[in-house]
Amino acid sequence: MNPHLELLQPYPFQRLRAMLAGVSAPEGLSHINLSIGEPKHPTPDVVKQAMIDALDGLAAYPATLGSDALRQACAGWLQRRYGISLDPAREILPVCGSREALFSFVQAVIDSSGEEKPVLISPNPFYQIYEGAALLAGAQPYYVNCVAANHYQPDWSAVPESIWQRTQIVVVCSPGNPTGAVMSLDDWAQLFALSDRYGFIIASDECYSEIHFGTPPLGGLQAAAQLGRSHERLVMFTSLSKRSNAPGLRSGFVAGDARILEKFLLYRTYHGSAMSATIQQASIAAWQDEVHVEANRAAYTAKFDAVTGPLSQVLDVSRPDAGFYLWAAVPGGDDVAFARALFAEQHITVLPGSFLARDAHGVNPGAGRIRLALVAPLAECVAAAGRIETFLRKHSL
Repeated sequence: MNPHLELLQPYPFQRLRAMLAGVSAPEGLSHINLSIGEPKHPTPDVVKQAMIDALDGLAAYPATLGSDALRQACAGWLQRRYGISLDPAREILPVCGSREALFSFVQAVIDSSGEEKPVLISPNPFYQIYEGAALLAGAQPYYVNCVAANHYQPDWSAVPESIWQRTQIVVVCSPGNPTGAVMSLDDWAQLFALSDRYGFIIASDECYSEIHFGTPPLGGLQAAAQLGRSHERLVMFTSLSKRSNAPGLRSGFVAGDARILEKFLLYRTYHGSAMSATIQQASIAAWQDEVHVEANRAAYTAKFDAVTGPLSQVLDVSRPDAGFYLWAAVPGGDDVAFARALFAEQHITVLPGSFLARDAHGVNPGAGRIRLALVAPLAECVAAAGRIETFLRKHSL
């Protein structure tokens, strides 16, 4: 077996199950799960109908490059959303969701043939695919802490020169998971300057970009355009999972540097990750429709409006820049004990923040925090906020 498999860490939800094993929840109190970022709003009818109408597509092998129509739909969305024009034939590639694409992209890009071990820089806390992809590609993950004092943005000045010299990929996530922080144009300018200096590729995970509160987050390709740059060494990743409440569709696309995408397409041809023609038609319908996206955004806004104020009275928490998570500091600083006790007393599952981060540079930046995913219906989110308040006041926390 691949020896790198032994380096993989337990997934956060595996750790969560182990943490709650043997913990009994109170009888008669319904369970509210705020731990996993799985959209629960209905998948739009326009997407479902398009899939039904395209079922004949199951009878043919799809092309890895995807159809011209799908890539043009993606290009049209990029133009409407960010005001940027990309070549659908060379700068856009459909993928089976951002998770699959992020993992396979790292495998295609990392060159471990040199004498020194290559580095992938990741934000910390982070989406665990970044780490797993690096380890299985033979790279060293290097974690840059994202803390409140730095507005949850990586402090690039803290990265040693010796690390930059070995860095082949820097992964950024904006809006961030779990913090919801959005990179500014200055943040992008700093990262681009570092890429120019050291030659690494930027992999920009933007799967939460359409969940916001009226100010659309700045994207990586958009930032490059505003700064008068090309897309060299820059690839963005996006998905329909959050935007269109279709996590089971496993559909998204990557866009950016044509030279890199040409090689990534070659990798994917062997990887066997072509998107079904049926899924492609549903994806076209999703990318071309904004009505359902606006309704989705309004539903999340209503939940943040309803719960952020009450929770801020008992927790150190505020509305994020974007995304559908609350990143709350817990009294006492023990996120694991807090999450376990909250489940035992109020039958609410939250994710300890320390499960989403690694000990790096003397600290785990997720420790003492919990991630609350406001994906449940509005009434459940309100009920959860009420139970959390009851829990905290009972214990005078």
